[in-house]
Amino acid sequence: MTEPTFLVLTALAATPQHGYGVVEDVLRISDGRVRLRAGTLYGVLDRLRVDGLIEVDHEEVVQSRLRRYYRLTGVGAQALAEETTRMRRNATAAATRLRRSGLLPKEGLA
Repeated sequence: MTEPTFLVLTALAATPQHGYGVVEDVLRISDGRVRLRAGTLYGVLDRLRVDGLIEVDHEEVVQSRLRRYYRLTGVGAQALAEETTRMRRNATAAATRLRRSGLLPKEGLA
């Protein structure tokens, strides 16, 4: 799973959101490190919909423009949980090896 995909799923785990809301939430979640552009965002959203990980929650018209809200599905929540576990295991393995090699102080990472 790519980082943008992971962050979009994480954003939608909190509440249904429209595209701009997802962009802003991903920026917050990543501490400003990941800034999604429209092409990337809508490519990710389309792929996640096709894969059944998200679905349209509702739509509304705001200032003559359609605003589509997306939400995480049960399958999406499961995929996010599995990816979170995988990433946690990998981070733990990396931290353990860094500590054992003496390249990282014992208190350097959790």
